Amino acid sequence: MQRSVFITIAASLLFTGCSSGGGDGAGPVLPPDLTVSITSNNAMEVARVSWAIALESGEFGDLSGAGLIIGGTSGGVSKLDGAIAVSAKSNSGESQVPIPAETTACNVSGDVTVSGQIADPVTPTLTAGDFFEIDYNNCDDDLGNVIDGLMRMDIDAFNGDFLSEMFDMTVTLTLNTFQITTDEDAITSHGDVTATIDTINLPSLFTGISGNSMMINTNSSSEALTNFASSLNVDGTRQPALYARSSSGTLDSTQLAGAIRYSTPVTFEGFGNDFPNSGEFLVEGIRSSLRLIAVNNIDVRIELDSDGDGNVDETILTTWAELTAQGT
Repeated sequence: MQRSVFITIAASLLFTGCSSGGGDGAGPVLPPDLTVSITSNNAMEVARVSWAIALESGEFGDLSGAGLIIGGTSGGVSKLDGAIAVSAKSNSGESQVPIPAETTACNVSGDVTVSGQIADPVTPTLTAGDFFEIDYNNCDDDLGNVIDGLMRMDIDAFNGDFLSEMFDMTVTLTLNTFQITTDEDAITSHGDVTATIDTINLPSLFTGISGNSMMINTNSSSEALTNFASSLNVDGTRQPALYARSSSGTLDSTQLAGAIRYSTPVTFEGFGNDFPNSGEFLVEGIRSSLRLIAVNNIDVRIELDSDGDGNVDETILTTWAELTAQGT
């Protein structure tokens, strides 16, 4: 899977008010057994795939700004915003206001139907317990993808100002066989994930995701994340902005023909759009592991423990550019 796949999911879903995942919200899911043996022959590929899926998938936070609901794309955000406005005009004064189902044509073809319930449509603001359902019917808004499937967004917490785009919110997003089709791929997601976005202190922001399991199928691979979490802090008061990123979970990928566990024992930090200049990424396989260490924003060191005895058996020196270019 190329890096662009997860960025496409993140951008398309966050900016239309949703995200991708799997699970039933019933609590932690038992992760699969570790089945990948990490050796000198596959260490670079294991590092590349696990980094791309576990860490770069968290880059949706860079895109969020305040875009979870107010992103401005016509594929879902403006339609959701419009539904709130319609509800405010026709139902103001009620303590709990249903949003009548409203179908809007997409720019090129297909349509989107929005419905739900909101406690305060007049201000408007969001309140814990509000929810929205967005049903995409092969929606093409001329944004480079076609979206099809049902998404539900449940507001768990909200503080701040909806209109100023400065708020702190937690939302649970659930998808039913949700598909994004691009010129290169068809990406199908199923399940749910909890996302937090804090833009109260703009230009600094925090984004985080967590979930029981996330399942994504593409034309070339299938990925499943279990008991996963990612976070991104961006200090926008500095130029270029300073970011800090962490991630953990279990990944079962057809690209690796098995399952690994990953974590960031040392948080990654970097500036602007550069690769991290510090931090460590630990990948554990069956009786083996590797540690990806950022030497600086250009160079990377991979320390391989191929027999699981806790000692470094081999050191691989490479660069971020070489590591992330593998398999693309």
